[in-house]
Amino acid sequence: MHYLLVYELSRDYLARRGEFRDTHLALAWAAVERGELLLGGALAEPADRALLLFQGETPAAAEAFAAADPYVAHGLVERWSVRPWTTVVGTGAATPVRPG
Repeated sequence: MHYLLVYELSRDYLARRGEFRDTHLALAWAAVERGELLLGGALAEPADRALLLFQGETPAAAEAFAAADPYVAHGLVERWSVRPWTTVVGTGAATPVRPG
């Protein structure tokens, strides 16, 4: 199953992220190495949200990530949520559905 961790970013996110970026990225790459995080990054123009794609049986890895993330702890992320995402198309789809 796939889960999207959605961050709603503060207006000063770009100005403030430098102080916490290395710790945030270390947390993210550790999640990649454990096979939990597939992709992550901020949306651009405007940089008001970030999306992180997790995989697993439950949303626990995504929730634990947000709980440990310095961006959340220091207010760069104003709100976050985890949503199940039913992926049906693509080589990495969790529940592939083909026509016919």
